[in-house]
This record gives sequence, C-alpha cells and structure tokens, in this order.
Amino acid sequence: MKKDISNRADIQLLVDTFYNKVKLDETIGYLFNDVARVNWEQHLPRMYDFWENILFQTGGFKGNPMVAHVQLHQKSPLTAAHFERWQQLFLATVDELFEGDKAELIKQRARSIATMMLVKVHPSNDPRSIL
Repeated sequence: MKKDISNRADIQLLVDTFYNKVKLDETIGYLFNDVARVNWEQHLPRMYDFWENILFQTGGFKGNPMVAHVQLHQKSPLTAAHFERWQQLFLATVDELFEGDKAELIKQRARSIATMMLVKVHPSNDPRSIL
C-alpha cells in the first residue's frame, strides 16, 4: 500500500518526478525546455511552495501563475491538448507515488487548475474537453 502525501518532502518527490517526465515529454516538453527555457533550480522550489500551499494551505507561495501562462501562450499558443497532457502526467505521477485523501485532493485541484488555466489563457477552448 502506498502512503498518502503528508509533508513537503512528499510534495518535492511528486514535483521532481513529475517534471522529470515533463522535460522529456513529446507534447509539452518543448514548452518548458525551448519556449519558456525554465530555470529548474528556481522553478522547482516555487512549485514545491505552490503545491504545498495548495494541499496544506501553508501560505508559502507568492506569485501569479496565470500571468506566466498567459505570457507563455503569447510566445507559443497553449492548446487543450497541452493542458490535457500536463494533467495526464500529473495525475499518473500522483497515482504512481501516493494514495489517500491528500492524493485525491491534489488530483482534484490539479484538474481544476488545468481547466482554469485553459479557460483564462485560451478562452476559445472548451474546458469540457480536458475534464
């Protein structure tokens, strides 16, 4: 039986495992590697803070992810397929590593975030296509 997500170390494991997949992914990897040119040393700790705040309401995340995604969309259009693939990778990573109430909650929040991002950065996409 897998354990549930219970602390920042679990969040770090989830985020690191997820982004290792993202970097190599044929559908969305180029957005991170070539378009956004993500500085992983800076990005990963921000993602730890983001997801820790999402799951445990720590208040540790400062920033506006929507602005970053709108700017990325202006450089290279983000589509429903991109958000769907992000969601598939994230949910699969959660399922590989964890099970329990917090694991289910983080998956629900990830679905909501992906839907909201899609609607905000590309309002012509039908959010039902990624649910």
